[in-house]
Amino acid sequence: MIPELGHFSLIIALVICVVQSGTSLWGARSLDQVLMRSGTSMVVGQFVFILLGFLALVQAFVTDDFSVAYVANNSNSLLPLQFKISAVWGAHEGSFLLWTLIMSGWTLAVAIFSRNLPADVRARVIGIMGILSLGFLLFLLITSNPFERLLPFAPKDGSDLNPLLQDFGLIVHPPLLYTGYVGFSVAFAFAIAALLSGRLDASWARWSRPWTNLAWAFLTVGITLGSWWAYYELGWGGWWFWDPVENASFMPWLAGTALIHSLAVTEKRGAFKSWTVLLAITTFSLSLLGAFVVRSGVLTSVHAFAVDPERGIFILSFFVLVVGGSLTLYALRVPLIRSRITFSGFSRETCLLANNLLLIVAVSIVFLGTFYPLVYEAATEGGKISIGVPYFNSLFVPVMGVLALCLGAANTARWKKTSLAYLGQKLALVLVLSIVLGVLLPLLLGGIYRWQVALALVLALWIIISHIKDLWFRAGGRVSGLARVSAGYYGMFIAHLGFAVVLIGVCITSHYSLEKDVRMAVGESLEFGELTYTFEGTASVRGENYMATQGSVLISGDGDPYWLYPEKRRYFSSQQTMSEAAINAGLLKDVYISLGEEVGREIWTLRIHYKPFVRWTWLGGLLMSLGGLLAIFDRRYQRLRGTKTNRPQILQHEQLLQQNVTSQTTQT
Repeated sequence: MIPELGHFSLIIALVICVVQSGTSLWGARSLDQVLMRSGTSMVVGQFVFILLGFLALVQAFVTDDFSVAYVANNSNSLLPLQFKISAVWGAHEGSFLLWTLIMSGWTLAVAIFSRNLPADVRARVIGIMGILSLGFLLFLLITSNPFERLLPFAPKDGSDLNPLLQDFGLIVHPPLLYTGYVGFSVAFAFAIAALLSGRLDASWARWSRPWTNLAWAFLTVGITLGSWWAYYELGWGGWWFWDPVENASFMPWLAGTALIHSLAVTEKRGAFKSWTVLLAITTFSLSLLGAFVVRSGVLTSVHAFAVDPERGIFILSFFVLVVGGSLTLYALRVPLIRSRITFSGFSRETCLLANNLLLIVAVSIVFLGTFYPLVYEAATEGGKISIGVPYFNSLFVPVMGVLALCLGAANTARWKKTSLAYLGQKLALVLVLSIVLGVLLPLLLGGIYRWQVALALVLALWIIISHIKDLWFRAGGRVSGLARVSAGYYGMFIAHLGFAVVLIGVCITSHYSLEKDVRMAVGESLEFGELTYTFEGTASVRGENYMATQGSVLISGDGDPYWLYPEKRRYFSSQQTMSEAAINAGLLKDVYISLGEEVGREIWTLRIHYKPFVRWTWLGGLLMSLGGLLAIFDRRYQRLRGTKTNRPQILQHEQLLQQNVTSQTTQT
């Protein structure tokens, strides 16, 4: 009965979305206050009924209701409770229900925290987001119903959740990633609302910017956690694979980063308006493209949901409709929104424009490497071509290096125009310190001197030192002045430092990591990476729904000895075998061991990794996410927290709109 109630709740939410989008958009067009308010009030109902549907599916998993096909295919009575709950979004139908719930949550957040925006702007944004939710609900109900029954022949037990997904990573990674994906719909809705009204000014960018920062922060932490999850779960020590589905989340992140910087120029100087709108459309379009890639079955990946192509056709049709419609509107309106602001020579605008162009080039590189094999296969009727890590590294890494150069100079550059003499005066010492320290620091790492590492350290220090110098300048050269620096600046400061930390971590771990596959008998020792590894044998360990062979390895030679316990697990229900790596994690290095197969009596294969600075890649990602979150607390965005500081301006705006409507009615 409860699954049917969940299904019916989604149908009610669909009807509410139709009313919400219709009344909001028509009310904004006619400036009918009643329609605009009623459309906004529908948002609460939409969220409540989608939430009820989601909770109904959770209840089916928790109570082992295997008459529901989705539960039977993705759960088991032996599955621990936390994984029964996370299994709700462990496969296609439930994950898209979570996607739709998060979409309605973003809409509700806009309705609550944007009460002091002009009524017509708010109504248009909510109406557009209602149309998007309508498309997602149609897809869910028509092609991906999570409440489909197996009656009257329900199985006694389920097939179990994929062992790869029986991990903490499934609990946190998809919700955070989807929150970032879907969050860019807010920036998209603000852009389309601005195009519909024909008003793209600094206030539009100011309204859109905190929502974009928030979505970008969630996507950043989602990608970071996904990298960390793959690192310890897949058992071979890699932290980024250039996997097609990873790329599908990385592309909107790159475009969203460009959007954040472009919004800053539009808000501050009124420039890049048409470019900013195009970036908002592109970023959300790439999010939809990511949904298509994951759910269409066109790509094979450990991250993808292998579903039938009919669902991919539905998503592709929705993608074409949304993107085609928005680009058509953009083409019609672009002559009206061109910026008239000028800047010359070298300036902060120049740096931010270069930033945008480099990020879009990076998106193009990833896009081409991801989709060219598909195009080639279609064009050659089954021909295969593979684009691997060398392609991405050889093209993507140099672009990021040039981007790092721009980051170091952008804060020091002035708006409108900056003389090279001024820039040299401010940054000459920074450049010298960065080069000297960057060249010398690799000597402390030992081993072969790598010029690539030295270059990465020079670029990272260029960013770090220039930003610290600029922060000190803004604080007036006094510690007490640091409290007067805005939250928005601190957000930017921390995010850019995070990029520098990622740069350090990626380059050092890529060039100085060590890896060895060995056979070891019980009691045998091995010296590797300045450490001694002693294999002490195996033992059987029982988990809640698996039996594991647990190895014991003693590590010595670096302070006090310690033990690592890699496992080989066999799950009762599915009889699948999984390796569970054992990791001694540290800020400066990881010691990583995975257990292979028994190749003789008490002889096992082991894979040993020594990975310096690998944690810095995720630490930098978390810092970038923290910077994005901190930026939304800037005083400029007080209207999002319900303040009344801009109420007179908003009332004047609405009065002018009403006069325009009255004038048009009189003329008619």
